[in-house]
Amino acid sequence: MIRTRRGFDPEKIRAVIFDLDGTLIDSRLDLVHSVNAALRHIGRDELPQDVIASYVGDGAPILIQRALAGGLGGPPIDEALVQQGLEFFLKYYREHKLDHTKVYAGIREMLEAVRGAGGSGRKLAVLSNKPVVPSRAIVEALGLGGFFAQVYGGNSFATKKPDPEGARKLLEELGARPEEAVMVGDSHVDIRTGANAGMFTVGVMYGFAPHTLEECAPDVMIDAPGEIGELFA
Repeated sequence: MIRTRRGFDPEKIRAVIFDLDGTLIDSRLDLVHSVNAALRHIGRDELPQDVIASYVGDGAPILIQRALAGGLGGPPIDEALVQQGLEFFLKYYREHKLDHTKVYAGIREMLEAVRGAGGSGRKLAVLSNKPVVPSRAIVEALGLGGFFAQVYGGNSFATKKPDPEGARKLLEELGARPEEAVMVGDSHVDIRTGANAGMFTVGVMYGFAPHTLEECAPDVMIDAPGEIGELFA
């Protein structure tokens, strides 16, 4: 079901920026396995899948920090331990990032609908907090590369989402003003990014962190990928 708090005219939208994990791809299991491998490596107990999934969204360093601290409000963790865990996580994830990761059902059709609608078509891009090299590798390996003018990751800029630096750079590259663009994501991080950049926002409820959308209400909320295509029909 499409739920609209603030609507936009699809004919005026020239650029759509997508989050990656939990929005376009289901990478939960590979992320869970990689985090737990890092925890085992440094002598910590493994964590449940749902717990690790709830920590995803702010980039790999914060993901590992949360896993070690037991969440946002956990005790401070020695930086050397975080770095040790992070290095192992990144190495393991590079090798296992496509073991179980898949494109959500309906995503390709949705991207076709969003890109192809509106006369000459819209430009699409990805802005993830995942490091850029695995982000681009996953997009290409899963056959999505042809849809996007650009794919940026969490280390592409000096700041990560929800700072609007990456979104603003993409708007510049895609030739769109903020009021002509939409940010699509599954967490409050994505919605705040779009809002901070002055863009319209769409929150998806099928991803990793739909509960966080209560913290920062998107302009439009949807339950399934196909509904994003409907917005631009």
